[in-house]
Amino acid sequence: MEELKSIVEKFVISGWDLISILAQQWLDGKAHKDTLISAIKQASEKCGSSGCELDPLYKRTLEMI
Repeated sequence: MEELKSIVEKFVISGWDLISILAQQWLDGKAHKDTLISAIKQASEKCGSSGCELDPLYKRTLEMI
């Protein structure tokens, strides 16, 4: 669970509205995991192969949730 939390915190600090806002809401207990999963899938589709540090984290997060 710590690894998942750490990754989601990276999504928050990324500043990318598509994922950062929902990630923070999930950490705060204000967003359902399905909402976070949807945002992660969208982020992965839009940017999952750009070579940034978040790319491998999308897949890893989906494996853990």
